[in-house]
This record gives sequence, C-alpha cells and structure tokens, in this order.
Amino acid sequence: MTGPAWPIAALLVGYPLWWALGFGGLSVIVLAVPMAVLLWRRRPISVPRGFGLWVLLLAGYLVSGLMLADSPPGTHGELGAGRLLGYGMRLALYCAVLVMVLYLGNLTERELPQLRLVRMLGVLFVTTVAGGLLGVLFPGFEFTSPVELVLPDWIGGNSFVRNLIHPTAAQTQKVLGFSLPRPEAPYEWANAWGSNASVLLVWFVVGFCVYGRSRHRLFAAVVIALAAIPIVYSLNRGLWIGLGLTALYLIVRVGGRTRVALCGAAVAAALAFALSPLASLVAQRLDKPHSNDIRAFTVTSTLAAAGHSPVIGYGNTRNATGNHRTITTGKTEWCQTCGHPPLGSDGQLWLLIITQGFTGAVLYVAFFVGAIRRHWRDRSPIGLAGVLVMGLVLLYMFVYDGLVTPLSLYLVSFALLWRNT
Repeated sequence: MTGPAWPIAALLVGYPLWWALGFGGLSVIVLAVPMAVLLWRRRPISVPRGFGLWVLLLAGYLVSGLMLADSPPGTHGELGAGRLLGYGMRLALYCAVLVMVLYLGNLTERELPQLRLVRMLGVLFVTTVAGGLLGVLFPGFEFTSPVELVLPDWIGGNSFVRNLIHPTAAQTQKVLGFSLPRPEAPYEWANAWGSNASVLLVWFVVGFCVYGRSRHRLFAAVVIALAAIPIVYSLNRGLWIGLGLTALYLIVRVGGRTRVALCGAAVAAALAFALSPLASLVAQRLDKPHSNDIRAFTVTSTLAAAGHSPVIGYGNTRNATGNHRTITTGKTEWCQTCGHPPLGSDGQLWLLIITQGFTGAVLYVAFFVGAIRRHWRDRSPIGLAGVLVMGLVLLYMFVYDGLVTPLSLYLVSFALLWRNT
C-alpha cells in the first residue's frame, strides 16, 4: 500500500514477515519511528478524549524506573541486564502504541477508510488462524530468525527477549497431566495467541460478515470453522470465557432479526461442537485446572510485594522466593518443578501493580472504562465491536499479560472507536 497509511498496513497485513524476521511484537516499535516523523509533519495533532490517562501511565512508568535496583521482601535478584532490558522494552512499547494511536486518529477517512482498517485486522485474524493450525499440526516447528543471528548473547539469551525474537509454532506445557503443545504462532506466547485471536475475531466478523458480500461471508464461515480447532487445542480457558461473553454481549446489545440470527447461530455452533471430538478435550481441560495454584501464589505474592511500593511500583517484575509448593527458589536437580513465573506475569493488572504500583493499575483501568463510557451509545457495527474489545481488555487483564502484541491490538481498537466519532 502506498500513501500515508502504509505503516499500518505494514504492521497488520505484513505481520507474518515481521514474525519471520524475529521482530514480531516489536514491529510496532520499529514502525512507530516513521509514524512519528509523518505525524510531526501533520501538526497540529488531534488527541482523543481520555488520552491524558495514557500519558500519565507512561509518565508513571518513567518514575517507576527509580525503583529498578530495589527488591521488596519475599523476592530475590539484583539489578542486571535482564531487568534493564525488560524495563526498556516495555517503555518503548508504551511509547510506540501512543504514537500509533495518534497516527491512526490523524489519518483522514480518505487516507485510511474505517472498513479498510477493520479488514486489515481481519487479515491478521486469518494469519492467526493459520499460525494456530501450524501449532496444532506441526508443534515442533521453529527456526532461528535473522534478528537472533545478529544480537549478542547477553541480549538474545535473555528468556524474555528470546520469546519475542525466536519464531516457534507452539508452546509445550504440562496441562492435562502430560505435556501438550499449545499454539502460539505468530505471537510470543500461547496466552498472547488466545487474547489476539478473540480480539481479531471480533473485527474479522465486522469486516467480512457485517460489511461483506456473499463471497466474503462464505470465506468467513470457512475461516471461523477452521479457527475452532486451534481455539480448542490452545486449552485457553480465558479465551473460551471471552468468546462466551462476546456472544452474550452481542445477543444483548443487538436487536430485531439480528438477535434471532445470532441466537440460532450460537445454538447451531454449540450443537456442532458438542458432537465433535473437540468437546472431550475441553471437558478434560476444565476438569484439570492445573494452573490455579500457581496463579494464586503469584498474585498473592505480587500484591504483598507491591504493598511496599504502592504508588510507583518497582519498574519491572521480580522473582518470588519459593513457589506454591516449596520455599526452594528456582529449579534444582532434586526439584525440577520448583521454578515459577515472575511476579506480575499472570495478567496485565498484576504486571501494572508490581511495575507501577496501584496508581498505574488505576490509570490503565480508567483509560479503558472511559472509552466504554464515551462510546457506549455508538450502536454502529464498529462502535459495538470497539466497546466489546474494550470490555475484553478489562476481562483479560486478570489473566493475560497485555505485552507485547495484545496491547497493540487493544490500542488499534481504541483508535477505531475514536475515528468512528
């Protein structure tokens, strides 16, 4: 695509290439540079209502950097390259999505029609489904990206960085009592795949079903049917809950024949799923909530740690001493299951609380609640979809880390709502 909308097309439609190169979720940071240059030339710049909350969130994150060298009681670790890298990458992402929203909002309808932007998100959903099927059928698929080849070991060897730059099809975890691959391509984690799939599905339906012709709707039906396979095999309860609430939201908020059609489609889909082999897999997953104890431990430890710096947090995540089973810290030869995720890794809310204190969490929630309040009366398809995504953001913050790619999609959805006014 030529014209001023090319950075957005490069980000959404060209995402598979970014993933293969090793940039993936970091592509928004790269593309924020030309967006900022083009945006500067467009002065004066329009700003959406409520965006001051995001600026305050960013300013608070800068202040939280003062606490990077400190560790609260019950945690361990010293200031090192990993902690600084994590802080710097999150700061760059927060700045990049700020630039992206302003850039999208200052493009005219002629330069970037709303439907075109929605369909770009729909194309990324197709990419997401393809990546999910790759993870189901070829879970061992992975390769070394060009970015990995050029990065020094002290950067590329960091576990957080490696997840971002090393393309893999699936993430293998012990979920049902044995190891199973969970689709994650083309994103950084299996949970990121689940969050992105549900958000992109909303825009895919708007772009190809609501505003589509007969051939678009037929294509959409095939893609959604295929999407059911990785959605189930992702074993992602947060994704399943999100899809259930999405259906409920649409049935409540739309009326007339559309509501009847939605109810009929929901019943037909539920019946087809119940008769399929996928139903037993869902039943097994719900019967084995293996991660509940881990989440309970990390959330409790996060709140306890944040209580020692409730206003500005600690700038980055911390590792707790011990885990939900033992006081041992990390894996040992005699305890291979003693490792645990860092505090703040079980959801964006908990990440904000440990990194920016309760102040950061309040600002984040206020930003998306404000978007829902301002646009609730917008009953156009894009308005309904945008408010729905803002609601999913508030749901997922309890279970999903918004970094890296989910946050970009949340803010694109916010920009769509803003442009719709």
